Amino acid sequence: MDKLRVILTGATGMVGEGVLYECLNHPEVEKVLVINRNPCGYNHPNLSEIIHADLSDISSLGDRIQGFNACYFCLGVTSLGKNEVEYTRLTYTLTLNFANTLASYNPDMTFCYISGTGTDSSEKGRTMWARVKGKTENDLMKLPFKQTYTFRPAGIRPFLPLKPSQTFYKTFKYLSWLFPIMGFINPDFVVNMKDLALAMINASLVGYSKNILEVKDIKILAKGK
Repeated sequence: MDKLRVILTGATGMVGEGVLYECLNHPEVEKVLVINRNPCGYNHPNLSEIIHADLSDISSLGDRIQGFNACYFCLGVTSLGKNEVEYTRLTYTLTLNFANTLASYNPDMTFCYISGTGTDSSEKGRTMWARVKGKTENDLMKLPFKQTYTFRPAGIRPFLPLKPSQTFYKTFKYLSWLFPIMGFINPDFVVNMKDLALAMINASLVGYSKNILEVKDIKILAKGK
């Protein structure tokens, strides 16, 4: 297929930055457009950036978001301290609005969404965040993209230095010793950030047999299978 022209969100977070780094160093990616609320802090000949305050409405960006064939949506918030209405607005509504606009400009796009292990596809479970994520996944699948994949990582082991501003920083700082143990006890729980990024890129390049990828699938696709 053609070289990848990628739109990326969440580049200031641990997952988004990892995906950005891999994209900028991957031979099949020729262009990356980061759409963020704040600068990502990277400079590269293949990188451009749009600072946009309201990611739930990117309609004003018009032709600047046209001509791309992949989107890696890595933006996300924790459900801690949020009620269902607020979490739905920041997770479901924002994501679907963003994706709907992209689909209208780029119907040949592969859309990859970072979800999480435990997401409730039935939308009927007792866990609020899992229901909201499940509805988000389900409705993304209905949009007129060429392909849509949702990735459900559990424990993610970073490979870039974490910044104190990143949400994951303090948790990883004190609990990083647990990752090798968790990976030994349950290999399908922990995934390397590099593998997650490569799996998203490979989903655009070669596709995959499933639209919902758990950790085991992510590790397989990271190898290009």
